[in-house]
Amino acid sequence: MRYTTKTEYGLICMIYMAQHKEATHMSIRELAAKEKYPVAYIEKILQQLRQAKLVTSQQGNQGGYVLARRPSEISLRNIIDALEGNTFDVFCEPQVREDIVCNHICMCGAKPIWRRTKELLDQFYDSITLEMLAKPQAEVQNLLAAVAAAAKL
Repeated sequence: MRYTTKTEYGLICMIYMAQHKEATHMSIRELAAKEKYPVAYIEKILQQLRQAKLVTSQQGNQGGYVLARRPSEISLRNIIDALEGNTFDVFCEPQVREDIVCNHICMCGAKPIWRRTKELLDQFYDSITLEMLAKPQAEVQNLLAAVAAAAKL
């Protein structure tokens, strides 16, 4: 499991928008300048987030991007799914393995482990909201510890 810079940058932009929810719309330039990200890359990321209905956009002088829902209604999983396609690839699944040659598919003992890994990640990421991630770092760490303890992870 490895997430790309697309997810990292997209998540940081979403957190920034959640922290500045009083702003009506944020320009791509503002979001890119905040972390010194390439403007063209942030534009592509925001287009994907818009297609996933996590942000909305408005063109014009007062245009830009804004969260499509309250931060409490957007999960970390929503963001990862929008930018990566899913949280974890279970390569044993028929829709994924068509390009993979595996001689052990019928008797593989690892398949249940990969399925359970995906289930646990999805459950954990579903329980983390953008609202939680927009809090100060020390508070985020405490919230994540509480979420993991509640899920018995």
